[in-house]
Amino acid sequence: MQQDEAADDGFSPEQTPLERFGADVRRVRLGRKLYQRQLGRATGYSESYVSQVEAGKLLASSKFALGCDLAFGTNGLFAGRLRQMAEGDHPSQFVPYLELERKAARILNFSAVTVMGLLQTETYAESVFRAGHPRESDEVIRGKVTARLRRARLLAGQHPPTVWCVMHEACLRAHVGGRQAMAEQLDALLDRAAGPLVDLQVLPYSAGAVAVHSEPFTLLAFAAAQPVMYADDPQGGRLYRSADTVTAAVDNYDRLRANALSPDDSIEFIRAVRKEHAT
Repeated sequence: MQQDEAADDGFSPEQTPLERFGADVRRVRLGRKLYQRQLGRATGYSESYVSQVEAGKLLASSKFALGCDLAFGTNGLFAGRLRQMAEGDHPSQFVPYLELERKAARILNFSAVTVMGLLQTETYAESVFRAGHPRESDEVIRGKVTARLRRARLLAGQHPPTVWCVMHEACLRAHVGGRQAMAEQLDALLDRAAGPLVDLQVLPYSAGAVAVHSEPFTLLAFAAAQPVMYADDPQGGRLYRSADTVTAAVDNYDRLRANALSPDDSIEFIRAVRKEHAT
């Protein structure tokens, strides 16, 4: 057998939900005496894709989970596990957005108070979740943090989206997790902005009231489909598909960008604030 057939299949309580899902796929595959390349052919994916899913390095698609159920004869087990995993780490109303986010060609975000989720560091994300869910256990918080970091892998995929984020100055000034955590978060933003996928603009306090009536929202643009918008609210957020609503959001986003600092000036602004957190 290939080398991947010989490793231990034991369950570890320290595994992430993603790793447990991959381990279960592998366990059943070995039970059916299938190689990774065979499962790949059966599900429509490459052997490398199967390997990454089984190693817990890649979130399986719904198509892959359904293909596993067909190949294994498990009657919806893996499709259900994937859905349960997504809903367990995220609010149920957020799951449809996640499916669309993975297909988006462009992501346009306005962040009013906290750094957008895709760009958060582990320490920053943990601080956000602990503040927002003060009565939850460490295990629940860890699951939420893991899910958020897993989303960020979207930017390292084969066909990653481009991201344009307009963030209010408050996102940079708030001491989320303390000064050291904020310094690390701002370093991460600068690293992202240095690459080809992420553009950042800072909307400074001096811009005045332009952002006062704008709640945080995200626009997803696709190659061959109408854009959608996801907006935060006290109930956890809502996905909007109405053409009129999305068009109004696009106009609002253009207005926010026009009042924000240029990308180059924004980078210098973030660097200056980062020095303040460091001292």
